[in-house]
Amino acid sequence: MGRTAHTGNGGGHGRRRRTAEPGGLRRLTARRILRREVPSTVAVVADPAGFAAMRRYTTFVFDDHRSYLRHTEGLLRSLTVQGVHTRVGLFDPDDYEHFCTQERIDPDSPDSRTRYVAEIAATGATVRYRGQPLDRLLPLLMEDWEQQDAWERATDALTGLGPCADCGKDLGRAALEEATEILARLLDSAGPGTHHLVCSVSGGTGPLVAVAHVERAPHDTARTAREAAEGERLFRTVLAAGIAAGRPGGVVMRTAWDGREEVRGWRLHDGGLRPLTEAEVFSAYCTDARTGEPVPPEPGLAYRAGFPLPHPGTHGQGGEERDGGAGES
Repeated sequence: MGRTAHTGNGGGHGRRRRTAEPGGLRRLTARRILRREVPSTVAVVADPAGFAAMRRYTTFVFDDHRSYLRHTEGLLRSLTVQGVHTRVGLFDPDDYEHFCTQERIDPDSPDSRTRYVAEIAATGATVRYRGQPLDRLLPLLMEDWEQQDAWERATDALTGLGPCADCGKDLGRAALEEATEILARLLDSAGPGTHHLVCSVSGGTGPLVAVAHVERAPHDTARTAREAAEGERLFRTVLAAGIAAGRPGGVVMRTAWDGREEVRGWRLHDGGLRPLTEAEVFSAYCTDARTGEPVPPEPGLAYRAGFPLPHPGTHGQGGEERDGGAGES
């Protein structure tokens, strides 16, 4: 586009320049208008380890990660100034190498990197660029990528289960139905408020973690399975993977409502969620998951027992009372 702006015959007579310029300006304006309607995706090598892996390719010309990020941020800003809708994705060197192997293309090529970025734009996790600094954008990008990775691994685990030997029903689909019912009962029993739910399940290729944010107004009714699937797809898929495989896992729900905050917890057991006691919730929430060291309790946060939930497929009413959990004080 920059070259187009300077296209023209520098010599010649003034009359020729005056007659040529309007057409050139019209072409330039038309191209700029069209450019605004063509979205762009920029893939970033987010961490130093990934950047070091990319330096093995001679056509990857950057030799300093910070300088690379500065240039990337400059590119993003220039696209924004031009009015281009831009999204940012994560360039993962290991995934890129796998992509090139599958496509039978040379990984040490700008064209190959372009094809990989196009694949990210079509199928990968991207976030909208709105002019924010990269040091604020990259954590969001990493979170989206981790959730996409967790969803793919959980989905693979469910699709590989096959049919039930006794009834013939697809085990993955049955687990998803159970997870959807559990999530609906959790939210119905929790009542109104802002709910932050985390489901973690141990997996064969590493832990699976899903996060869901749900706003419930006082008069909200139970949502349909379709709405739950659209709003909390990752959460129920990870939960279903834990149910189907019988792996250890659990759910923590933090709720803010009417100026109060409380946290509750459940352990994944026998295809359902068993409520933790108040002491178990306190212990889990006040222990550093990496070091095992105690963490001071948060001021103003109430640690509550999880309320009972009926096992999926039953029609009991044990989860209907908000404060009916064992061990409540």
